[in-house]
Amino acid sequence: MGTITTSSVFLKALSSCGVTYAFVNWGSDHPGLLEDLERQRATEGTNQPTIVTCPNEMVALSCAQGYAQVTGKPALCIVHVDVGTLAMAGAIHNVDRARTPVIIYAGASPFSLNREHKAGRNEWIMGMQDIPDQTSIVRQYMRAVLQINSAKTVATTVKRAVQIATSTPKGPVYLWGRREVMEEDVDLSLLEQVAQDLKKWPSIQPPGLSSSSMMDITQLLVTAKSPLILTSHVGRNPSTIPHLTKLSTLLSIPIFETCPSTINVPFSHPYNVGVTFLAPGTHTPLLKSADVVLVIDSHVPWIRGAGDGSESPREDAKVIFIDSGDPLQRSSQTWHVEADIICLADAQVALEGLVGTVKQVMERSGAANEDGGGFGERIVKRGIEMEALHEEMVEKVERAEQLHPDVDVGITPANIMGVLRKALEPYKVLFLAEGISNYPTVWAHLKVETPGSMLTSGGSSLGWGIGSAVGAFLGTRDEKAEDGKGKYDLVVSVVGDGSFLFGVPSSLYWMARKYQTPFLTIILNNGGWKSPKLSMQGVYPQGLGTSQPGHRLTVGFGGPDIAPPDYSAIAVAASAGWARGWKVVSQDSLVDTMKQAVDTVVGEKRCAVLDCVVASI
Repeated sequence: MGTITTSSVFLKALSSCGVTYAFVNWGSDHPGLLEDLERQRATEGTNQPTIVTCPNEMVALSCAQGYAQVTGKPALCIVHVDVGTLAMAGAIHNVDRARTPVIIYAGASPFSLNREHKAGRNEWIMGMQDIPDQTSIVRQYMRAVLQINSAKTVATTVKRAVQIATSTPKGPVYLWGRREVMEEDVDLSLLEQVAQDLKKWPSIQPPGLSSSSMMDITQLLVTAKSPLILTSHVGRNPSTIPHLTKLSTLLSIPIFETCPSTINVPFSHPYNVGVTFLAPGTHTPLLKSADVVLVIDSHVPWIRGAGDGSESPREDAKVIFIDSGDPLQRSSQTWHVEADIICLADAQVALEGLVGTVKQVMERSGAANEDGGGFGERIVKRGIEMEALHEEMVEKVERAEQLHPDVDVGITPANIMGVLRKALEPYKVLFLAEGISNYPTVWAHLKVETPGSMLTSGGSSLGWGIGSAVGAFLGTRDEKAEDGKGKYDLVVSVVGDGSFLFGVPSSLYWMARKYQTPFLTIILNNGGWKSPKLSMQGVYPQGLGTSQPGHRLTVGFGGPDIAPPDYSAIAVAASAGWARGWKVVSQDSLVDTMKQAVDTVVGEKRCAVLDCVVASI
């Protein structure tokens, strides 16, 4: 039968709460977990949760995030005491900002020095790892920090952790326990009781708008002459998107995405007027002319102090700000949006209610047509104008990605994204985007239509783009389309060369081979970190460094005296030859090489890495 310990109850509680995968980096604080997993294999032939070994902790948490983003279900990340907690690095920031339900567990150094307990100190490292407050490393990023105090209460602690992680605002929960507690022997009956009363631990029901707010917002939208919708994250719940597009269609309101973390509106929606990541001069001109602005689930809808001031609402505009979890952004030291109405409300609930209320107002006015799709001459005219803006956006995208293979010119990110999109037309694709300085190009040229099929880290720490791929792929295995088939045919990660290195490819591609999670990586290789150079130019537009190359500014990875890394070779080596890689420097080989890369993933079920060299920084 094997020994039953607190660790046994811990794993049983997690699996009973629906946690199916654990992305792990084992250490000296995990003997009971390793022992119980083997007990499960010996007695039951398998183990729960399913273990995914991650040689790097940031990759482990990124994978857990990717899985949770795809499925909406919490994943588990297990790391080693304080050092493993520290090694999760920027992935901690990402799961917080993306509001992703992840459970993180780390043990803590034993407190018993003289073998008072079975699991007391017996290794030299344990003295070094006994720090004053291990949880302070992550507390400001967590929805909760909970200690496992005993075997008899571990199931309650786990259920509370899952309840908090999956309730608005969703996010990470950090669990920790001393080694003596986790190795405590318990009776089998305690393990058998774990699954009881799970239905009494529901997530919080998503909040809606108050009746007065609903009517006030409806009145503003219905009577507006130039309304505008700004959003960044409503698509984190894919079921929200139909309600957003329905509201947009009813009143002919344009939708503009600011710093999106996922697809919020299908590219082909006639009132989709574009995207910005808030570089100066890239916001929609509609913002300055709008008399009513509905901001829904957007942390940074504009930057008021940027540029000449034309990229923020006009002074007399009515601004409505709705956020699903934290409308005042309490986790930020400095934050403010000048708004007339601020509401805490789930985006899906709020938009569904607004659609219904708008329809009622339109019907009472007698101005609605049979399907509720129009509201007076002004609305119809605005719809025609927005459709023209949408078509203008489409034409601009198509012009930018045209190839000229007979001319001796390099390739651009727009070229690459256009070729990639066409090569993927037969397939259902999940995109993981971390193009950073090329975010706007990636977003516009992939022309994504399906809710949930394009994701970012939701934060600003780099490495998620490939780091999340194994977890995201495992999530696609669990997610099924309405016809019962797989929801996606392949996973594609689009990253910069800097992001690629941040993602710890030496660990990630080994994992991809071990767990048979083949995906396509497109590297937009501009020779280093372009974003720091852009930041410098933003402050010193006429400065000494503005015209200098990346290697001189110390933001480049190559230069006259050293070649840049061979990125695809890193993936090939890490996977012991299983992954395949190519480097593309000109337009004449881009189409054929892209096809080979896609065929490698789809047909051969192996990772493919396409290193695309674009203009250097």
